[in-house]
Amino acid sequence: MPEISRFLGIAIYMYFNDHNPPHFHVRYEKFRAIIDINDLSMIDGDLPPRVLSLVIEWSRIHQKELMSNWNNIIKSGKFKKIKPLV
Repeated sequence: MPEISRFLGIAIYMYFNDHNPPHFHVRYEKFRAIIDINDLSMIDGDLPPRVLSLVIEWSRIHQKELMSNWNNIIKSGKFKKIKPLV
């Protein structure tokens, strides 16, 4: 599972050969969540409200890069790291 980005203790991942809809996985301490790339909604899991807010802010900035990574990982297994939230 490639790590796409990491910031403020939050790790963002995507799985190879994952299922639709396009999404990414978030890990923060003991919390886990899955976020839909298209509408940035939480598909599954639980995050503290402040962490979820930071993840949504970051994903809005990088939504096109996330979708590009999703398509590339599914097709070729290649991906690019995405800048962290600063």
